[in-house]
Amino acid sequence: MERFLNVALPKGRLGEKIYDLFERAGYGCPSIKEESRRLVFENGERGVRYFWVKPSDVAIYVERGAADVGVAGKDILLEYRPDVYELADLKMGKCRMAVAAPKGFRDDGSTTLRVATKFSRIAKDFYSSRGRDIDVIHLNGSIEIAPILGLSDVIVDIVETGTTLRENDLEVVEEILPISARLISNKASFRFMTDKIGALTNALKDLTEGEK
Repeated sequence: MERFLNVALPKGRLGEKIYDLFERAGYGCPSIKEESRRLVFENGERGVRYFWVKPSDVAIYVERGAADVGVAGKDILLEYRPDVYELADLKMGKCRMAVAAPKGFRDDGSTTLRVATKFSRIAKDFYSSRGRDIDVIHLNGSIEIAPILGLSDVIVDIVETGTTLRENDLEVVEEILPISARLISNKASFRFMTDKIGALTNALKDLTEGEK
């Protein structure tokens, strides 16, 4: 019997939109839309098995082979650098990684820049490429409050609409890179299921091609 293609999807609204994309690509699994507390869903006819996991955990499931493929944000891939293949940009969950600071702030380079972020590696790589000395303050939430309370000079964080920044008198001073959802694959799975994973990748690309 041909084995299932195991797919890790991020829980939440983005994950539901991503599943809809998979469904449109011909990889539907009707039971996933039923009201239940189940986390694993199978469609034997299509040979696909889906499961919901925390967005930041998708890459771990894929890297370690519990999932053959999954969908993770580019921010996760850059921050944690999982040993996986990145197969496609699904053009969903678009936002940007940016540097934000209190209005009127200017970095004159005279002192070590204090940077609050939960994306320490991305921040270090960004400033290292500019030869700028920084002091990274790793936080797990409410990053915007750090410069308000004088804990940091700037923050590095994901920005979608910018509303939260404006409400806290912060503004984007520099964009680091665009972020979106990416289809990723376990490296061993890709070798042994090349045709199946390739067919899924191409079907998804056909749907997202031409999207900005």
